Amino acid sequence: MRQRPALDLWRPPFVRQLLKGIGGANPVKKSKSISVALGPALNRTQELTQRLAAEILSGRLEPGARLPTEQELSLSTGVSRTVVREAVAALRADGLVITRQGLGAFVPADVQRRPFRIDPDELKSAKDVMQILELRMGLEIEASGLAAERRTDHDLSQIEAALGAIEQDIDDGGNAVDADFRFHLTIFRSVRNRFFPQLLEFLGNFIIPRQALNVENGGDLDRVRYLRKIQAEHVAIYEAIRSQNTTGARTAARRHLSNALRRYQHISARASGRAAE
Repeated sequence: MRQRPALDLWRPPFVRQLLKGIGGANPVKKSKSISVALGPALNRTQELTQRLAAEILSGRLEPGARLPTEQELSLSTGVSRTVVREAVAALRADGLVITRQGLGAFVPADVQRRPFRIDPDELKSAKDVMQILELRMGLEIEASGLAAERRTDHDLSQIEAALGAIEQDIDDGGNAVDADFRFHLTIFRSVRNRFFPQLLEFLGNFIIPRQALNVENGGDLDRVRYLRKIQAEHVAIYEAIRSQNTTGARTAARRHLSNALRRYQHISARASGRAAE
């Protein structure tokens, strides 16, 4: 009979059962002629969005300038009007343009006050991953302490369920990224401050950095061992929140993220060493 892992000891009965050419007319200010010729590397909407954003942020499209019409952008870039509409919508969501009914899209006067965002496509290095982890430390240490103080029995059951989902994903051979994100999201929801989960949902599950770095280049045993170390740290956070130990919850969250930093520093150094061979 297979010996049950020591990690099973923490599970409450509920969890045991459980086991993401611009130009054109400008009635306000006339923009300078700029080029947004597109290449083949990116999705067409993403590339047009990035090129237009660069022109806005560089000041070549000044505050108050009107963007060319859909037809003008479509003709000058060779993409469909659907792609143009999607790009303008993405710029609007980032606060880089505003639209006026019947007039078109304009660069806002306060373009620098655009919403904070992290583009997962820009997370290309180990340094980027480390910086995301440092950002998480500032958020999650306090969130864990507040969750311990404010959590309800329902919140606790949701955290238990998220732990069980991680465990199941590990057993099923997955990397548990989505389940890991849900675990942290349940803690943020337990804070009873709507801005905490809203911010985490906005950042998305790419804040779980093992999807940004290849940490599973060993065998299945290495994968399980690695993920169970992380899971044991999750359990420590859960236990502190369950017992409403605010200091213990903050300490456990700090330990979890400090260990994550060390793990990814080690992974990065090891990967650099292999690349140099």
